[in-house]
Amino acid sequence: MEAHQQIPYLREAVVFLVATVAIVPLFQRLRASPVLGYLAIGALIGPYGLGRLAEIHPWLGYFVIADADLVRRFAELGIVLLLFVIGLGLSVDRVWSMRRTVFGLGLAQVLVCGGAIGLAAWTLGTAPPAATVLGACLAMSSTAVVVQLLTERGEIATRLGRAAIAVLLFQDLAVVPILFLLSVLGGDGTHGVLPELGIALARAIVAVGLILALGRLLLRPVFRRIAQLRSQGLFVALSLLAVIGTGWLTGMAGLSMALGAFLAGLVLAETEFRHQIEMEIAPFKELLLSLFFVSIGMTIDLLVMAAHILPLVLAVIGLFAVKALIIAALGRAFRLPAHVALPLGLLLGQGGEFGFLIVGLAIINGVLPAETGRFAAMAVALTMALTPLAALLARIVERRLRRHVRHHDSPEPPEDLGDLDGHVVIAGMGRVGEVVAMALEARQMPYVAVDLDAAGVARQRKEGRLVYFGDASRHELLARLGLERAAAVVITLDDPDIACRSIGCLRDNWPDLRIYARARDAEHARLLLDTGATHVVPETVEASLQLAEHVLEDLGVSKDTADELVDELRGEILVALREAQKEQAPRA
Repeated sequence: MEAHQQIPYLREAVVFLVATVAIVPLFQRLRASPVLGYLAIGALIGPYGLGRLAEIHPWLGYFVIADADLVRRFAELGIVLLLFVIGLGLSVDRVWSMRRTVFGLGLAQVLVCGGAIGLAAWTLGTAPPAATVLGACLAMSSTAVVVQLLTERGEIATRLGRAAIAVLLFQDLAVVPILFLLSVLGGDGTHGVLPELGIALARAIVAVGLILALGRLLLRPVFRRIAQLRSQGLFVALSLLAVIGTGWLTGMAGLSMALGAFLAGLVLAETEFRHQIEMEIAPFKELLLSLFFVSIGMTIDLLVMAAHILPLVLAVIGLFAVKALIIAALGRAFRLPAHVALPLGLLLGQGGEFGFLIVGLAIINGVLPAETGRFAAMAVALTMALTPLAALLARIVERRLRRHVRHHDSPEPPEDLGDLDGHVVIAGMGRVGEVVAMALEARQMPYVAVDLDAAGVARQRKEGRLVYFGDASRHELLARLGLERAAAVVITLDDPDIACRSIGCLRDNWPDLRIYARARDAEHARLLLDTGATHVVPETVEASLQLAEHVLEDLGVSKDTADELVDELRGEILVALREAQKEQAPRA
């Protein structure tokens, strides 16, 4: 049997990857958002792009992905992983501190935007039930697009980024009552609206409470046990299980999978494994999220757009204008400065991925006419495609408004790292690393440490030290430890190969950083210097010299003679090491 018959969707996977490699670099070269590139890929290889030409030229069918709905359902895992990573960057305490924005501004945004859009649809002749659904659908914004753009611009931790995430988080919570509203409007709520709503909300509260409670009780011990096995494959598998498992549980409770993944991220954000987990999850998130954007591009039908160009243009402009103005006004009402509130409105002015779900269910339940639903879905897709341009406009507006304020917003540092600056990064918290940490603590000098010994990391954290689990030889992890602000790195790793890889990675990516390393012996010291270490201390040399001195004295050699001999040997070794360090000085 041929390979393409054995592996499902192999051709589609190849088409997606080839198109991505060919088109996305072009958009990056043009300094455009990669999101636009993925949308263009979807429009090209979808049923309304090359798919139409394949009817005339059948050979083009090999380059077409026809089932946009199937791709979107699979690609929604990208949104799940995205919310998980957002949760990892926060914590339960930090989200609680954002409760006024989440349940204040978020609730107001959904109610006011939904009401205004629904009222506009009713005024234009849409039946009240359908207008209500359209209002609820179009009040949602796109978590995937907005967070991706904020990440590209490095603005996740700014006041604008935090406000956007707070509103998007409430929108995820609002999916439950909106879906319940759909069932009522569709004629399923025959047993009393309030009792059914109460049951749905109770299930949601119980599900959220169970995930937070069980996550704290179970996830950390399980991760610690797997980490002790030193199996990267098992660690990645457990990370994916934490994301998908909690998403599945919230889905069973009637909530969105993305919300469950976000809760799992919140729980794990408080553990020593957060940076390593984020590093392992990142490739899956990027791939699936790009597939999601491709699936959105596949829904864009240029012929339908041309046939309804004027209504679509008016709908897109109207949606952006209404939502942007309302969100900006609400932001000001909740005491956000103008240079945050107005860009926030522009960023959240599009429709969102949940809009496709709501529209589809509304058509099935007979609440929304099929033609109206398809038009709404097309408008949502177009607003998502235009969001990078709206984000560019938001940045221009923000810069101009900033000129009229004294204090500029600034990114918050990562959770737990606080305002560390000029700190020391210790790679390896064994006996040597712990002594270095104690010396820094004695002088009240800031530091952060990383180690692959899960049990040791747990013990150090119980003692109040800022220590994370992770592989110090991987750039993704090192980048999360604030090395661009660090004063120095101390390498005390037991494994010579990992120590060399870590130093090589540090020297390649942070060439001006001072790197101090512990070596096993003189030969290992020379190897570390060749790799790029600034200073190296061979621990066995000093220990051997002291031992030799004691042996000589016990065998009858005078103390002065023994000291002289040992000092001579020490001098020869240090001279050799200094010569090696001088050769490496230009690298440091």
